[in-house]
Amino acid sequence: MSDAKIFTTSDGKVIKVQIDRDLCIGAATCVAVAPKMFALDNEAKAITLDTGGEESFQSVMDAAKSCPVAAIIIEDEQGNKIYPA
Repeated sequence: MSDAKIFTTSDGKVIKVQIDRDLCIGAATCVAVAPKMFALDNEAKAITLDTGGEESFQSVMDAAKSCPVAAIIIEDEQGNKIYPA
């Protein structure tokens, strides 16, 4: 599991994003959908980028939903899981 990072999205929503690196298969759909939030590292696993706050909340959600193995976990600022349900 990657360290969770807190972002304020471009539309003002505060979210915590974490990637389960054991689940990640490097499909890169998250990168295609939200390239300012996600990239692949040298192990071909998803990571969050410092520019993640430039993405909208919907883009981050769409990226998480696009992951074929649901490796992206999104929580609200109170720690309640938004995705996956």
